[in-house]
Amino acid sequence: MIRKTAAALLLMAGLLQPAAAQQTVTRQQVDDRKAVIATVEPVRELPARARIGGTITALAVREGDQVAAGDRIALVVDPKLALQVQALESRIQAQSAAREQAQIDLNRIEQLRTSGTVSQAQLDQARTRLNVAERTFLALRSDREVVEQQSTEGAVLAPAAGRVLKVPVSVGSVVLPGEAIATLATDNYILRLQLPERHARFMKAGDTILVGARGLQQQDQETLRRGRVRLVYPQIDQGRVIADAEVDGLGDFFVGERTRVYVATGKRDALVVPADLVYRRYGVSYVKLKDGTEVVIQLGLPVDGGIEVLSGLNEGDVVVRP
Repeated sequence: MIRKTAAALLLMAGLLQPAAAQQTVTRQQVDDRKAVIATVEPVRELPARARIGGTITALAVREGDQVAAGDRIALVVDPKLALQVQALESRIQAQSAAREQAQIDLNRIEQLRTSGTVSQAQLDQARTRLNVAERTFLALRSDREVVEQQSTEGAVLAPAAGRVLKVPVSVGSVVLPGEAIATLATDNYILRLQLPERHARFMKAGDTILVGARGLQQQDQETLRRGRVRLVYPQIDQGRVIADAEVDGLGDFFVGERTRVYVATGKRDALVVPADLVYRRYGVSYVKLKDGTEVVIQLGLPVDGGIEVLSGLNEGDVVVRP
């Protein structure tokens, strides 16, 4: 107990240092990564189409807006549909009166038939006239419901959640059934890579890629995100291998925006140190050797087991935690 207390006092006084983590710099096989330019693309582009023809009376979105599935994008109105409803309503009223009259005639003939005043043929004709009047009335009501349903289909709805890319129409535009009112990019984006043909044999689905910061200019000590190749297209296009990669956090990118990506094109030897043994001061990277010397190093890309050291260290150097 006394020994432990003394050790603790020495440690607090700075006379006894704790055992520092250390790592011997070794040369190991790492992925030979090349920088390529990738383009942000939506997994799908979906058009929001007009279901009826007419004039656009309201437009609720513009380029860049986020929409949810089922949101109303525009309203298309066809004045002819209202006129058709009015015409059908008038015909329904007239046919309703004809049906009522046919029912009255049938009731009268049935009474006369019991007394033998009219023939059976006349009774059958009255029943037939009533049946025709009834079916004509029901058919007109069905026609009216169809036109009313067409009127409600004037609302153009978003087919899925995403971002509005194009709105090629404006309020007052005349559109036809099936015409695209807006084009949406679904929320899930991918990175489309294009690599030289000589790298085709190295690319395969499931490979890990490193995505740089937004923009095409390389930054010092930028934070790299990891992604995964989901599909390598089997056709070479103009000397380029095309591949799609999944990366989290692309929702705030612009469709068509380009960014730098590092892809593996083979293996090579490199010096690797754990990332937690590297520290920075005034924008310069350092490591501390076992003998207490601070060494300025130049770092490469993150690799399995740490980070690549391009210069400043030799194989066999022992690096300790600062």
